[in-house]
Amino acid sequence: MKLKLPERQFGAYLFDCDGTIADSMPLHYVAWKRALGEWNCDFEEELFYSWGGMPIAEIVATLNEKHGLKMPVEDVARRKESLYYEMLPQLKVVPEVLEHIEAQHGRIPFAVVSGSTRESVKASLETLKLLDRFDTLVCAGEYTRSKPDPEGFLLAASMLRVAPKDCLVFEDTEMGIQAATAAGMASVKVPAPWERRES
Repeated sequence: MKLKLPERQFGAYLFDCDGTIADSMPLHYVAWKRALGEWNCDFEEELFYSWGGMPIAEIVATLNEKHGLKMPVEDVARRKESLYYEMLPQLKVVPEVLEHIEAQHGRIPFAVVSGSTRESVKASLETLKLLDRFDTLVCAGEYTRSKPDPEGFLLAASMLRVAPKDCLVFEDTEMGIQAATAAGMASVKVPAPWERRES
């Protein structure tokens, strides 16, 4: 299946990482289920995907509220990340997005804007041998307001010295698309793993 891009020239491409460049969401979900299972905390798959782009500590804090739990946020976040790293050898790239990275690399600058930690993003991109394609990374903790707020995308655009209207955002979540729109950027939605398999 091909991604349909807007028909005009762009000055930069901004990519979400998990679920957009890296087909990592299924692995992240397994890591979450295992980490949260140690606290008897349920996390429905549909809810997990709808919260895509939410920083990891925010997810634990929100689940605490939702279930009336007192999970230690930092400990659960660290445990979840370590379980994800153990599964990194299984990580694959999203081919429909790789095609556009290959086509435009060296012609326009690229950035990653992610709700994941810098360590997690770098580990994923290094596993996929793609880290060197990106001019800048904007990760959790490096901006104040998470998606759907446009802050992360606007920060990346200013770091690349490209006007927001000349940036194209690749995103797999509704929150990410909303953030791109709020930043005044064009966007393309990357289908979820099951949608890509069906096509």
